[in-house]
Amino acid sequence: MNLNIRLFATLKEIAGASSVQIELDEPATVADLLKMISIQYPNMELSLKSILVSVNHEYAEREQLLKSNNEVALFPPVSGG
Repeated sequence: MNLNIRLFATLKEIAGASSVQIELDEPATVADLLKMISIQYPNMELSLKSILVSVNHEYAEREQLLKSNNEVALFPPVSGG
């Protein structure tokens, strides 16, 4: 399946784009997606350990199964005061 992954904040800066295309074999989980992103974008690997993942506008656990029509977004943690 081909997924369009939306990136925000520092992830967008690291990738140099607001979204990336990732190809995965089905069935695939959020964890599989993150592993493939770290392979294709090794400079993101460290950031991927603490991100929030949204699938169809809801936060997703690493075990969640993905489908080809899912809307996926990655958000780095927010800090500040």
